[in-house]
Amino acid sequence: MKSVFSRTMSSAVGRLLQARQILCVAEKNDAAKSIAEIMSGGRFRRREGLSKFNKIYEYEYHLNGKNVGIVMTSVSGHLLELEFKSPFQKWRSCNPVTLFDAEVEKYCPENYVDIKRTLEREVRKCQALILWTDCDREGENIGFEIINVCKTVKPNLQVLRARFSEITPHAIRQACENLVEPDQKISDAVDVRQELDLRIGASFTRFQTLRLQKIFPNVLSNQLISYGSCQFPTLGFVVERFKAIQAFVQETFYKIKVTHETEDGNVEFNWKRHRLFNHTACLVLYQICMEDPVATVLDVFTKPKSKWRPLSLDTVELEKIVSRKLKINAKETMRIAEKLYTQGYISYPRTETNIFPKDLNLSALVQQQTVDPHWGAFAQGILDRGGPTPRNGNKSDQAHPPIHPTKYTNNLQGTEQRIYEFVVRHFLACCSQDAQGQETTVEIDIAGERFAGHGLMIIARNYLEVYPYDKWNTKVIPVYERGKKFQPTTIEMVDGETSPPQLLTEADLIALMEKHGIGTDATHAEHIETIKSRMYVGLTADQRFLPGELGMGLVEGYDSMGYEMSKPDLRAELEADLKLVCEGRKDKFSVLHQHVQKYKQVFIEAVTKAKKLDEALSHYFGEVAEVTQSEEFVMEISEPVRKCPQCGRDMVLKPKKDGGYYLSCMGYPNCKSAVWFPDSVLEVSRDDSICPTCKPHPIYRLKFKFKRGSVPPLVPLEFVGCIGGCDEMLREILELRYLRGASQSNNQIVNHVPQSGLENRSFRDRRNTLPKPQEGAFDPLSRIVPSHVGSDNNAVVCNCGQDALLLTVRKEGPNQGRRFYKCNGGSCNFFLWADQDASDSAGRESVSRGSSAPGTGSFHQAGSNRSSSGREAVCTCNQLAVTRTVQKDGPNKGRTFHTCAKPRDQQCGFFQWADENVAPGMTNKRSDGSSPRNGPTAKKPRTCGLCHQPGHTRTKCPQNR
Repeated sequence: MKSVFSRTMSSAVGRLLQARQILCVAEKNDAAKSIAEIMSGGRFRRREGLSKFNKIYEYEYHLNGKNVGIVMTSVSGHLLELEFKSPFQKWRSCNPVTLFDAEVEKYCPENYVDIKRTLEREVRKCQALILWTDCDREGENIGFEIINVCKTVKPNLQVLRARFSEITPHAIRQACENLVEPDQKISDAVDVRQELDLRIGASFTRFQTLRLQKIFPNVLSNQLISYGSCQFPTLGFVVERFKAIQAFVQETFYKIKVTHETEDGNVEFNWKRHRLFNHTACLVLYQICMEDPVATVLDVFTKPKSKWRPLSLDTVELEKIVSRKLKINAKETMRIAEKLYTQGYISYPRTETNIFPKDLNLSALVQQQTVDPHWGAFAQGILDRGGPTPRNGNKSDQAHPPIHPTKYTNNLQGTEQRIYEFVVRHFLACCSQDAQGQETTVEIDIAGERFAGHGLMIIARNYLEVYPYDKWNTKVIPVYERGKKFQPTTIEMVDGETSPPQLLTEADLIALMEKHGIGTDATHAEHIETIKSRMYVGLTADQRFLPGELGMGLVEGYDSMGYEMSKPDLRAELEADLKLVCEGRKDKFSVLHQHVQKYKQVFIEAVTKAKKLDEALSHYFGEVAEVTQSEEFVMEISEPVRKCPQCGRDMVLKPKKDGGYYLSCMGYPNCKSAVWFPDSVLEVSRDDSICPTCKPHPIYRLKFKFKRGSVPPLVPLEFVGCIGGCDEMLREILELRYLRGASQSNNQIVNHVPQSGLENRSFRDRRNTLPKPQEGAFDPLSRIVPSHVGSDNNAVVCNCGQDALLLTVRKEGPNQGRRFYKCNGGSCNFFLWADQDASDSAGRESVSRGSSAPGTGSFHQAGSNRSSSGREAVCTCNQLAVTRTVQKDGPNKGRTFHTCAKPRDQQCGFFQWADENVAPGMTNKRSDGSSPRNGPTAKKPRTCGLCHQPGHTRTKCPQNR
């Protein structure tokens, strides 16, 4: 395996040798500048990039025996961000549960576009790319973001990676001489973590926020109630400690205390029994001692005592000690530490390692500090005593050494100086010797009860000389001899009370997060800052964490559901799996799928028990507001009804903005398949039964509840039916139509709701709003070769004066095989059945709207109003039309026309001249949109620009959320 890797690297370096110009990219501008200064010996040329914060440094460098041109620039952390695709970004665009499966994409935020454009521009003139990002998980992932941007411009670009832990001349030279391939596995682990954090955080955050803002509008109406799989266990630690304090029951205890005061000092002897919780028992023993209050020295012994010097410094210890001793919070500590690193003063501050590598020259690092007036003499003493002997721990991330100073400086100010001084003093203390002392213990006996006193003599302070953050004080004890007796100064029976644990400090919280595997050394500070900014916790006067009402309510609510979401187990499992991904022992996609499904199931069950969350918070925020049924529906988990016939994704029931429901494809907006239910549908829900006929399985039946009077008399107002296409009655009531054809790109479910009620329109009227049939789709009209009947004198002529076209009805139904004429050009909407009586029509018969258009399979004939053909005119509503006369001055004054009989604001828009020959189901319009004789035209119903359905506009579309 090693030989294969060596051959791969040799090949990569060989290709790199052919490059004349190399693009180098660091993670931040300060790092790019420091690295460029080292590689160029301070002789670089600086120019501006497209981003004013990220400069470009150019210089020559001798790489692998050849002089090459280097173009050094930088990004500003992550160049790309992960986000849901556009339809899922809006909070109310979908049910939060869909976010576990919604499509995500990486994009470049607007404020980083200039950095991206700089990389694209500079890589065009370079033949290779070297990554100088930080050598941790996030740095590796940022490196692959840079690779993706650059390879979009140059797909065959050679890419290598520099590995370094400090920005010093030696480290940078070593990195240049030992370039490696970027590690895809480490980057994959970050991709998994990012996607899980996005899906889990967004779904729970939207659910909590949208629900609780409605439940407690007076308190939480403007509050973002976020959830994170790391921040919630972090909050859980704070709440758990607070509850432990609340539940603590104090107990009174009793003990006997003995003191002895001499000229050489005072000694307090502690009772060997420590303490008793029974007052009577302690009182009896005390009275026995008082009967003969003389102490006899049983034993005096002395043993060496050491105070250990600190372990080499890792990130967690840096955050804990600085928080505890310097009172600087973890977030600020890491911000300053990273700045010191990019300036070359300390090594990389994000490390899990507390073991110095054997090849690191510690003596040279100690030598740099000998010039300091405060700790220089101590540093020189380490060298004089044979050099540094660091106390190492047992952790190593195999990437970075422990945090240590890399360069001496005395030019820092404020907090930067304090943290730099701490790193130096900790390093020198670690490389020094343990403090040495002698502890003396004296044991005495009084009436059979034993007591012990202790003294301490410090022999050598050693590391304590340079490390003021630890305290170890001498405790004087007089000289006692074995067997001697003395009279104690006091013998007292004292009482006390047990005390509860204290609230957590930041150092305590970080220690718990590390112990339980919550987050990483790089993210502890961020998670703590998040729960503070969300007001889930606050800080007491002595900087201890106290949970807020919202934080308490959330934890109690989820705990009452039976899920220990505030406990660290779920997140700890993920962090362990991410380590396995980094090591190549687990697959990226399997880990992602496993944890998405795990959290999705928890989410679904949590939503079904959401009232427990309301109840828990009501203890702090008061009465719960009522949630309407339509609002409650949004909170429910939409179960799939069927697979989309176009894209194969689930179709689920959704509420419309203005009331009512529709069936929508989860693939929206890429797939716009939908079934729109009319307003007459009061309620609809998924039934548990599955249609045995319709495919693809399973297609669940739906429970419908209709308005009274909106369905035929024999149809019940509540019934269960299938919308897969097998239920003819439901198809008629809801006007469902299914386009067929496997190869058709528009193979989607479409329905069109009449403006008034559920009366069926003719197929001709509906056909105008259906997607145009494409190849492979079922076409109700099959065109045949035109044919003229008889001689020229017997030819059928349309209203345009042209020979009409003869067609045959192909659709199944009572008119299948029947022949008819229509206008050859489609301008005059002429229509005539070929088997009609010519004398009745005179070659120009107009068929009323009630006649059978091709494919409708029905023929309506009722009422008294008639068209010029003598047949009754029926409007779009399938109601008898009324005949009116044009009263307005103009060329059509006095002319009669048919129109809808309903009041003007309820009319369907039907219009037909009484003396015109119009095909059934068609409005009397020319192809150019004008009406014959410039008369009034049928009003075209306005459709939505998003879903192309009538009855609403784009801004009110249920899909526009």
